[in-house]
Amino acid sequence: LMNDDIRIHSWPCSYYLDTSKQWVSGRLLLTPVAIKFTADKTGELLVNFHLSSISEIKKESSNLIFSSLTILEKNTKHWFSSLQPNRNVVFNILEHFWREQLLSSQGTGAEAAALQSTKGKELTGLLTGSQKRLEDTAKVLHYQGEQFDNIMRGLNKIEGDMDVADRLLTELESPSWWPFSSKLWKAPLETKPKETATVSDSKNQEGIIIRIPVIITHRTDSNVKPGKLTLFASGLEISDCNSQVIHRFESKDVDDIRVHTPYEISVRQRFIGKPDTSYRLLSAKMPEAIPILEMQFSKKIQFLEDALGFVGARKSPQVDLGTSIWQAATGLLGGVVQPGSPVGGREGMDNDQAQLQKQEKISQEEAKELKQILKKLKGLALETEAELERQDEALDSITTSVDRATLNIDKQNRRIKKLT
Repeated sequence: LMNDDIRIHSWPCSYYLDTSKQWVSGRLLLTPVAIKFTADKTGELLVNFHLSSISEIKKESSNLIFSSLTILEKNTKHWFSSLQPNRNVVFNILEHFWREQLLSSQGTGAEAAALQSTKGKELTGLLTGSQKRLEDTAKVLHYQGEQFDNIMRGLNKIEGDMDVADRLLTELESPSWWPFSSKLWKAPLETKPKETATVSDSKNQEGIIIRIPVIITHRTDSNVKPGKLTLFASGLEISDCNSQVIHRFESKDVDDIRVHTPYEISVRQRFIGKPDTSYRLLSAKMPEAIPILEMQFSKKIQFLEDALGFVGARKSPQVDLGTSIWQAATGLLGGVVQPGSPVGGREGMDNDQAQLQKQEKISQEEAKELKQILKKLKGLALETEAELERQDEALDSITTSVDRATLNIDKQNRRIKKLT
């Protein structure tokens, strides 16, 4: 239902109505699954068909019709002209969503032909999706943990440098008749710089979290072009069809991400005295990337009105990431196997396989596969929980170190003022 209601884009244009042999002005509307055309004068819906029923989208022209777009739907050819802002924009966006719909429907069609959908398959799909999301979360948390480690190393170096500064100030504050030489503070200066070489080069080692095809608009340009969006733990990268990088945003560079619809976002970096760097990205696969962006840029992401229904439907209340994911998975499994009877802790886990096999629609192989996925899910959830606890402790240490450094700086400033 959500897919029918979501309005990805609409464009003013004219449609050739074959019954009356005339052009009718109105709006061409694209949803994630369908194309529609509504006449301006009457408000009548003249065109309404599923993307999967399209066999061809072409740019055409003739002696009578210039700069038109044709869509071959089953045996009917639909003509659209006077497209705004221009024909190329509409063509690129329609073709992208048609191709993605075609790919997904082919995949599901092949699966349906080979095997009818069963509860076991549904559960495997759901839990595999959960596993993938948890793995993505773990990648982001791992990178975040590395950053905390780097911060701690930096703070330790600052503390070492401040000890050196403290000794220097003590030397300067000492009276001229003080018998000791400056050798006391020279040795530590020599030993500190080695720390900089240990900063991890995670950029070269980090993996891709997700890569999706996108339609790219740069700033307020009316032209669009197809490309790819790649999400890393450290940021995101926009590239063209030939995998040439158009722009890479490090996490710190991103000032805001706006989610216009579940299928369209904009990413912006602000500058003082020059134009912002801004990209608008549209993709049929964007719903897969948004949860990862939300996790990475929780304080910078904004869901606009048309996207609020999507986030509300998808989100559940924020709960503990460790045991809750495991409980949700086993609870879901138990609910399908024996509806109405809750699955409790380890006893439910031990009986999962036996219960699954009682269900007519779940085979022994599916039961084994589900049990393996659940084991992986539990392991990932516990690892994620442990990493979050470690990062909480690291944050406490960082806060303490920063407070200590601030006090030391204030103290040294006062001492420098006295000397000057």
